[in-house]
Amino acid sequence: MRGPTFRDKLAVGGPKKLLALDGGGIRGRIAIEFLARIESELRVALGRADFVLADYFDYVGGTSTGAIIGALVALGMPVAQIREFYVTRAKAMFARASVLQRFRSKYASGEFAKALREVFGDATLGSDRLRTLLLLVMRNASTDSPWPLSSNPNAAFNEPSRPDCNLRLPLWQLVRASAAAPVYFPPEVIDVGEQRFIFVDGAVTMYNNPAFLLFMMATLEPYRLQWPVGEAKLLLVSVGTGLSRRVDANLRTGHMHILYNAGSIPSALIYSALVEQDKLCRVFGRTRAGARIDSEIGDLSAVAELLSPKLFTYARYNIALSRSELDRLGFRDIPEEELRALDRADRVEELGQLGAAAAESLVNIRHFDGFL
Repeated sequence: MRGPTFRDKLAVGGPKKLLALDGGGIRGRIAIEFLARIESELRVALGRADFVLADYFDYVGGTSTGAIIGALVALGMPVAQIREFYVTRAKAMFARASVLQRFRSKYASGEFAKALREVFGDATLGSDRLRTLLLLVMRNASTDSPWPLSSNPNAAFNEPSRPDCNLRLPLWQLVRASAAAPVYFPPEVIDVGEQRFIFVDGAVTMYNNPAFLLFMMATLEPYRLQWPVGEAKLLLVSVGTGLSRRVDANLRTGHMHILYNAGSIPSALIYSALVEQDKLCRVFGRTRAGARIDSEIGDLSAVAELLSPKLFTYARYNIALSRSELDRLGFRDIPEEELRALDRADRVEELGQLGAAAAESLVNIRHFDGFL
């Protein structure tokens, strides 16, 4: 039996719970294990063996691979089924493009689109199949701007009378657009009303980690939702796909040619934006979980508060894909660069094992106190 739709939840008062999911390609497998642990802990705490995350969260937001996972969560899919989808379809979705097509993208989009069509069917962004509000982040290359699209029926561009109403757009196509990583996959072309736009991965905006954006879209007046703020009124759970930095102690200025910069600058900007969203959440929210950000500011837990009272309660789950952290968790035999890669579908099992190990040590039901 299908649970209440996201529209039903809009009419219910009480504390609101938000779930934000980072981008990260095949490393979304790590995020899935964090979600599996959260689902398991909540099932025990609530005494419900059939509990799914859509029963708990009111608003789910995701970028790129996080958009895929987030949309499946919003549909009410148990994490075990989301895991199965990833494991069984991963290699097919990363099918090599033909030789003639590789000057545009490394992988073909046919199997990727087919997998998304099968799992989402004819659902649209406004479909009653969605059991939570859903935010999908993509970049509109035609307008050179980030496009965060929400299923919020009150949103300005979701009014049914509009010829370009976003709620009528196919869900599979929006998810595909959010995950259309440049270099890896071709862009996605979507007709919005009478206009045709070209979309690419939301990771090439400031919102590869969409956590603070999700908070703003849930609370700020222009987004027409305006949920109340406060530590006891709003919980924001943010889940990463592994924190990856390209540390090179042997780097020399002569190595930094045009091709080096073309390959390294996008990932550097994505990493910086990801960390900045986390910082903002820790400044404006009351942090219950979150690893050290860097050696200068730590995890910000001991810093004098700039804002009091806090606007929400916050938990961040992620893992550093560093040699020392991988060794600590028992993954000494796997080269770290293979787990950092966005497209190593052959490592999907190891990524799942890594995510499960990290989730076991980081996720704690006490982080959800007051929101059970």
